[in-house]
Amino acid sequence: MDALVFRTLRRLVKTGSLTITTANGVARTFGDGAGLAVKVRFRTATAQRRVLLDPELRLGEAFVDGDLIIEQGTITQFLELLLSQNHNGAAPITTKMLAGLRFVLRRLAQKNGRRRSRRNVAHHYDLSGKLYELFLDEDMQYSCAYFERADMSLDEAQQAKKRHIAAKLLPNRNARVLDIGCGWGGLALYLAEAFDAHVTGITLSAEQLEFARARAASAADPGRLDFRSQDYRDVGERFDRIVSVGMFEHVGVNHYDAFFRKCRDLLDDEGVLLLHSIGRSDEPGFTNPWIAKYIFPGGCIPSLSEVLPAIERAGLVITDIEILRLHYAETLRHWRERFLARRAEAVELFDERFARLWEYYLGVSELAFRYQGMMVFQIQIARKQDAVPLTRGYIEREERRLRGVSGTTQECEAPPARPLA
Repeated sequence: MDALVFRTLRRLVKTGSLTITTANGVARTFGDGAGLAVKVRFRTATAQRRVLLDPELRLGEAFVDGDLIIEQGTITQFLELLLSQNHNGAAPITTKMLAGLRFVLRRLAQKNGRRRSRRNVAHHYDLSGKLYELFLDEDMQYSCAYFERADMSLDEAQQAKKRHIAAKLLPNRNARVLDIGCGWGGLALYLAEAFDAHVTGITLSAEQLEFARARAASAADPGRLDFRSQDYRDVGERFDRIVSVGMFEHVGVNHYDAFFRKCRDLLDDEGVLLLHSIGRSDEPGFTNPWIAKYIFPGGCIPSLSEVLPAIERAGLVITDIEILRLHYAETLRHWRERFLARRAEAVELFDERFARLWEYYLGVSELAFRYQGMMVFQIQIARKQDAVPLTRGYIEREERRLRGVSGTTQECEAPPARPLA
């Protein structure tokens, strides 16, 4: 078994420096020696064999269970060394076969009816609000931030995200807005305050609903906010605007047509929908099995080639598409660093194994956006072609106005944007 491990790593690791010690105590080093050296050790032969046969699922399990020991470096540095390699089809045949099988079976894993959707949401979002307070920004935004400048703080970038979305929605004063998957209510409060909008936020998370309702009660005008425990399929009113941020990933590939047909039914004739979702920059695939098992059961990261036809079949008009590259990698870096700074509190809330699980989750997710073709798309959708201006200049103009309305002093005079590092 050791020989097979070494042969596999020799094909996969071409750059960097990885030293691996097998469960038998045999050590080998791979790579060209450049960069930070990482050393790992398998504690058991069983874990070693499982990782070799199914690395996408078993590597995370081995780390979380304490069967993969990081002796030099961190788990994120180890993952970066692996995921940043140019594999050129070097994956073992067993990995390729499992990938094919998982793609074929993905629709079974994503039969997200009402009951299953609520159970999936509870698995992740109802853990504890105190957990998310360890690493999220002050507004509790649990989705990709928008880094207008490379030196933005997390709080500034999340404020910029809300501005960017609001600018694309263009709600009128007193507009009726539906926020599908409203989280802890931050975006709904922003829209209500910045536009005097009437915002209905729906979520399946009991923890998020309680938190959002408490925030609404202390808002400047609580009557403009209505937070509900409701499935999007059960909403009956019509709205001027619909926004959905970080929720579409939980819909499931089987339900894309139903989702967009429902959105069409909920939109007024002049209505606009802004969909913000994680996506793939390549062809359709399957959810990482470790993420699906431990973090987001029933989740699916779509390719645009899956989403756009469903929008078209629903009779809606696509008015704008924007791809956010590396913004989520930077967001996750902030989350990971903030989580690790307060890791002892996570252990106190849960236990050491849980802390390792979340350390792995935040690290592997960040690196998927840096190296593995994950991105975020924002699709602006309407029922009519002339529902929004014909050129995109209105987005920047509205963002400038919103900086004056709701931004901090430093945001009002934002320096010219420069590329992310």
